[in-house]
Amino acid sequence: MSSTVTPAAPVTVVIGTGGMGLAVARRQGPGRRLLLADFDAKVLDAAADALRGVGHDVTARAVDVSSRPSVAALADAAAGLGAVTEVVHTAGLSPVQAPAEAVLRVDLLGVAYVLEEFGRVVAPGGAGVVVASMAGHMNPPLDAEQERALATTPADELLGLPFLRGQTSAAACYGLAKRANHLRVQAASVAWGRRGARVNSLSPGVIATPMGRQELAGEHGEGMRAMIDASAVRRLGTPDDIAAATAFLLGPGASFVSGTDLLVDGGVVAALRSA
Repeated sequence: MSSTVTPAAPVTVVIGTGGMGLAVARRQGPGRRLLLADFDAKVLDAAADALRGVGHDVTARAVDVSSRPSVAALADAAAGLGAVTEVVHTAGLSPVQAPAEAVLRVDLLGVAYVLEEFGRVVAPGGAGVVVASMAGHMNPPLDAEQERALATTPADELLGLPFLRGQTSAAACYGLAKRANHLRVQAASVAWGRRGARVNSLSPGVIATPMGRQELAGEHGEGMRAMIDASAVRRLGTPDDIAAATAFLLGPGASFVSGTDLLVDGGVVAALRSA
């Protein structure tokens, strides 16, 4: 099937092509060049084939978000396709998938690299969304110095912060990394703004993706189901829920929104805080 995308079509980059990433790419793709990136070649190829099969213009590229050279090469490749006007970062590891060190490298360091490297190529009028997690809103409070360090420490020095060294709990590292995502986006919004671009984060609740199902089947699954039952919406989220919220943050309706986090959790955090 031939593409109807014009040579001057803007570029949408989606990093992480699992359930949420694929839903975002499908929603944002019409009339655009899609650059899909993932560490898992099998997942990446399946997403690219599915989107090409319904007429999208897709370029697929492997990336390791925990490596600055890999992220920088991806940003350069995106700029080579045209004006980079949308960047959506969904890649991440949950505590049931990886040990603490890997969670920090992907969920904390990876986001920092994406914000820095795509911050140098995003086009004027462009926008970015980092998919964080409601866990960032549930993380134990950090002091002001720790929050400032997470927000502003150069990415290459992040994992050397004293309060990160020696962390062994993957669950604790996950919540800390997601809180750091909120803080990094706040700080990065200033640099992105100098280019005439916006960037925000989005914090999903429990979403019906393979990762979400793994978490529900894990040791904290019973507690997660109880949180869902206590929430206002009382259901799992869907990848399409996240794609809709992402579309808002990327679109003209959010032209006055930058450096903030949108909590898309069905009311779980609100219920926990009001209980």
